[in-house]
Amino acid sequence: MPALDRLVQQIQRNCDISDAQHSGIFSICGLALRLRDLFKWERGLEPWEEGDPTAVLEWIGVREAYWETLVGSEPGELAVEGRSVDPFDTATVNAALAPHRLYYGAGYARGLKPTFFLAAIEKEQDIEGCRVYRLGQERCRDLLTLPALSQNGTILLRRRSAGSLLWDQIVYAAPSAQRSLDAALRACGIADRRPSELRRQWDDLLRVQEEIHLHHELGEVHESGFRSECWREIIGAFPSTRIELLARHVKDLLADTHPLGPLCHLARTRNAAGLNLYLVFADRLTRNLFPALAPAADELLRTGDWAALERAVAAGRAAARQYADTIVSVYDDARSRRDLAQVPAEIERLLGRYLDGES
Repeated sequence: MPALDRLVQQIQRNCDISDAQHSGIFSICGLALRLRDLFKWERGLEPWEEGDPTAVLEWIGVREAYWETLVGSEPGELAVEGRSVDPFDTATVNAALAPHRLYYGAGYARGLKPTFFLAAIEKEQDIEGCRVYRLGQERCRDLLTLPALSQNGTILLRRRSAGSLLWDQIVYAAPSAQRSLDAALRACGIADRRPSELRRQWDDLLRVQEEIHLHHELGEVHESGFRSECWREIIGAFPSTRIELLARHVKDLLADTHPLGPLCHLARTRNAAGLNLYLVFADRLTRNLFPALAPAADELLRTGDWAALERAVAAGRAAARQYADTIVSVYDDARSRRDLAQVPAEIERLLGRYLDGES
């Protein structure tokens, strides 16, 4: 199918252009990890397969030299059924891809980095008013290992990317996450962290993680506490800043504490593995914004009292709404004065303490 092959090549080139133009948004360590994941994807390796270190370093050198040839390029239009289509027109592209059971995703991620992917559709279903696609083998992707996302009420679960992210979270778990990780593994019937033991129960772990991601996206789709149009304006006005970092975390916290979000779902289903895996993924800023979560989880581990978690989630949701209201109020006031330059200082004054150690 020459037309499909050409489209795949065009999508992958746009992925490469995005990486070439925006690799600078990552720290040196973060870029190295993402390049490692990209190498594994290209070579068809499982998350636990590292590949020969010399081959990886040689591949990175070739990739960076290739990026140099793409400097100044922008993502190009796609050839779809004999016409040129904007690379962000996912509806048109997916209509053409439907017979091939492929799904195309495109959008903007952290730092307004364009992101693109193409993956095989394994399953689709309707959940809570959303069309949910569970995606498998990825034909195209960029540096971003995004396990799930939502666009216009459609939820996309990327199993391959989710697996890569989960493995890294286990291998590189922060000291503060070690206890939660052990509890999550025990709840899944995994005795220790030996790679052979993890691989034996890998599908069970992935199902727990996928449930968390699914309900995060459900919460995000149905959440109205952070006006979406205002949130997009703020992200667009302050990309790659502490303001973007804070706004994204607040939006995530609202989604996670929504009645359809993962924390409420995990409490309803008494899912100890999911709760502890959620804590493994919670970074320092999430813990700063939601200080009641870790103590509630500790109490749950000691006593089995899920009511403590439910109370903490309610408190976390109330706090998240206050954070969102503060950010929106500061932004709206500055916009009305036509002076967005004042936003960073005011946000720092009101909420900067939560960002300590994050930038």
